Amino acid sequence: MSSGLVLVIVLALVVLLVVVLLVAVVRGYNRLVRLRAQVQASWAQVDVQLKRRHSLIPNLVETVQGYAAHERQTLDAVTAARAAAVGASGGAPDRVAAEGALTQALGRLFAVAEAYPQLRASETFAELQRELAATEDKIAYARQFYNSAVQSLNTAVQTVPSSIIAGFGGFHVEPYFEAAGDERADVSVRF
Repeated sequence: MSSGLVLVIVLALVVLLVVVLLVAVVRGYNRLVRLRAQVQASWAQVDVQLKRRHSLIPNLVETVQGYAAHERQTLDAVTAARAAAVGASGGAPDRVAAEGALTQALGRLFAVAEAYPQLRASETFAELQRELAATEDKIAYARQFYNSAVQSLNTAVQTVPSSIIAGFGGFHVEPYFEAAGDERADVSVRF
């Protein structure tokens, strides 16, 4: 073989290697973009359910207020927690903390409602309670879906070789939507 032919073969192999590496980097980057988009979309679904929850709470508070007017401290705590949750403008960790406080306040509200048999028998209260329970189930599902998407993204961001692409592409580990400390405790409410 002539040296010119060897040079052409070596050059062709180098070009082929560069093309293969470039394709791998583009595919890795696009995968990370898809995973990040999935995390954002799943957070949007969590947000929709949280907004639905926020919309139900004023009606629930009004209903309880009619029956248990002297339970002002609990009602004010629920209202304040809802306002904090609605106004939480930070990222996921700030929103998760505000939602945890709201969950705790709602637990106290239902505990107060337990003391009022006429309230428990109220059709309006029962319907609001069913709506809130359905919304809580939807929030739990949306949280689970969000956390699954976060796990996929975080795994890709932290494993080689995609971690190299993630570093250059500005991708980072996302926080999970975890229950806050007191939110993990069982709320003792019976209806």
